[in-house]
Amino acid sequence: MEIRSRDAAEAFTTVDGSTICSLLDRSNAPVANQSLAEATIAPGETTDRHYHRESEEFYYLLEGSGEIEVDGERAAVAAGDAILIPPGAWHQIRAGAGASLRFLCACAPAYRDEDTFFS
Repeated sequence: MEIRSRDAAEAFTTVDGSTICSLLDRSNAPVANQSLAEATIAPGETTDRHYHRESEEFYYLLEGSGEIEVDGERAAVAAGDAILIPPGAWHQIRAGAGASLRFLCACAPAYRDEDTFFS
């Protein structure tokens, strides 16, 4: 059994500009096929637009609101929303001006910087 406390996870900034706390991935558990992280974006900030060649992603918004763009389609999003980002889909998420946007990010296969591509 593997259990990781959010409080024990160290935050770092990913190549797309979000602040991440890795909860379960290849770096901290015997994970084979996926990863789970908590991401935070400061009010009014956005991630860099990017795609992952291999990884399918789910975002699940925990706090805040903002806007998601996936392959040119934009939508308002808020806490409680789940978002599917298919492999190869260009995407970017922006936090609203009033508060940070905090969300879970699940990737399969597991997130790797080498699988993140920018325009």
